[in-house]
Amino acid sequence: MERNIQSSLNKVSFVSITIATLITVSLFLQIPKTGIPSTPSTTTQKPRLRFPNSTCDSTPRRYLPLSKKNARLWSSKSWMTQVSSFTQFFTQLHQMGLLNKHSKVLCVSAGAGHEVMALSKMGLEGAIGVEVIESLPLVSRANPHNLPFFDGAFDVAFSGHLMEALYPMRYAGEMERTVRKGGLCVVVVDECDEEEVKEIVKLFRQSRLISSSNVTLNARRVTRIIMRHKATD
Repeated sequence: MERNIQSSLNKVSFVSITIATLITVSLFLQIPKTGIPSTPSTTTQKPRLRFPNSTCDSTPRRYLPLSKKNARLWSSKSWMTQVSSFTQFFTQLHQMGLLNKHSKVLCVSAGAGHEVMALSKMGLEGAIGVEVIESLPLVSRANPHNLPFFDGAFDVAFSGHLMEALYPMRYAGEMERTVRKGGLCVVVVDECDEEEVKEIVKLFRQSRLISSSNVTLNARRVTRIIMRHKATD
C-alpha cells in the first residue's frame, strides 16, 4: 500500500517538473509583446523618436552661439514691430521734455529687452534692463523687488509690468529708491479710469502724479502714468 502511494507521488512530481521545464523554455523563446523590434515591420511605419540613452549621452547636438540667436530674434518681424512701438512711446516722453540722450533709464521687468533696444536706438547710452531671467546683452538678471542699484542711480524708472508684481508696493518702492530726487517713475498698465490711476499712484509714496493718459503700445490700449520723485519729503 505504501509502495503504491510513493509510486503515485513520484509520478506526480515528475509530471510537475516536466511541465515547469516546458513553461520556462517557452518563456525564454517567446518575444515579449512590449519589446521594440529592431526593424520596422512595414515600410509605412513612422520612424521612432530618438531620446538620449542616459544623462551621459554624448551624441553631438547643434549649438547656436548667443550672437546668432540674438541676430535671428532681432531680425524677426514681431521683434522689430515691438521695438518700433516702444520707440514711439519714449519719443513722446522726449517731446514732453522728460527724456534726453543723457538720461539714465532703468527698465524693470524688461522681458527680452524691446524697450532697452528702443532707447538705445534713440541714442540713450544709459539704458539698462533687468528681469528675473536674463536676456543678454540687453537684460541682466535681477529681482525687481530687490534691485541691485544704489539709491538715486537713475533719472527714469520704467515698467510695463507693475500690476503683475507679486508685491506691487515693494516693486514700486524699489523703482522710487533707484530714481534720483526729481526723477521720474513711468508705468504702463491696462487701460483704466481716474480712480484706478489714483490707487496705482498711492503705491509710489515718494512721488506725485504729473500726468496720466491712454496711449497705444504694442497694438493695445494702455494707460501711461508719469510720476515725479519728490525733491523733498
